[in-house]
Amino acid sequence: MKRRQVILALGSAAVAWPSLAAAQQGAMPTIGFLSSNLHDAMLPFVAAFKEGLAEAGYIEGQNVAIEYRWAEGRYERLPALAAELLAHKVDVIVASGGTPSARAAKQVDPTIPVVFTAVSDPVAVGLVDSLARPGGHVTGFSIMGTELVPKRLELLFELLPKVDTIAVLLNPHAEIPDAVVSELEQLAAAKQVHLHVLIAATEAEIDAAAAKLPKLHAGGLLVADDPFFFSRRQQVVALAARYRIPAIYQWRDFAVAGGLVSYGVSLAALYRLTGARVARILKGAKPADLPVEQPAILELVVNLKTAKALGLEIPASILYRANEVID
Repeated sequence: MKRRQVILALGSAAVAWPSLAAAQQGAMPTIGFLSSNLHDAMLPFVAAFKEGLAEAGYIEGQNVAIEYRWAEGRYERLPALAAELLAHKVDVIVASGGTPSARAAKQVDPTIPVVFTAVSDPVAVGLVDSLARPGGHVTGFSIMGTELVPKRLELLFELLPKVDTIAVLLNPHAEIPDAVVSELEQLAAAKQVHLHVLIAATEAEIDAAAAKLPKLHAGGLLVADDPFFFSRRQQVVALAARYRIPAIYQWRDFAVAGGLVSYGVSLAALYRLTGARVARILKGAKPADLPVEQPAILELVVNLKTAKALGLEIPASILYRANEVID
């Protein structure tokens, strides 16, 4: 390579990753943490994220700063919050809470590395070129969300073998492909079970959707994975208890809050991995070179206290496979 080409190449690299270059020269790097969730709902996972950072040598307040922004379930706020992080000249953005936060982080600036924590299908929604070769400035973790929704319905059938009507709670703004809903309908039809889709995107709409359950004679409820529902998990679990309906959820935290059964990726493990991934970028790795990972750390959690309150006996086949049983 000629001397002029070398100079030009070095110059373009400096333009592409200005913040990281400054950080590597001794300035304390800054991480932007952009979440679509509520602050309080995310505290355990922020702690897990910091553990991942610490294991790689980064301690908040000592050699790394973190700027937090919380959309509190209002996805329309995410672009403005991402712009605030840009104004703070963060070196990398952690996009927490699914596709909405990841998309806002990606679009705010093409030079800032982005690590998303939990996106069902990052290729389909245009965040990365492929899982193996993300390309661009975005990488992260896929939670296999769309693949696990039908598996939760199958677990619900196993839990309630005599049920004839099941409701599914969906957020219309979530990234739930029509193909997934179609697969749920096909699974229900094969079992000769009626499937009703209930829509909710606000707290009031969650209340209204739950109020329909008795009229539908629903014997079970599947709550689709969505950051908004996660941030309102206390409300969702309380409504399932009020209407005495067995429900299955994505995250362990629903079961801890009193939900009957959860099945999905371990969020705590996911956030520790995210901390480690961010540390690699702060040390010079490029997002394009870091494949999107699909953690195979799945948790089946059963709350026996809730089952007893519902007068429901959990099948031995489910208890045998459970990673955790809450008494």
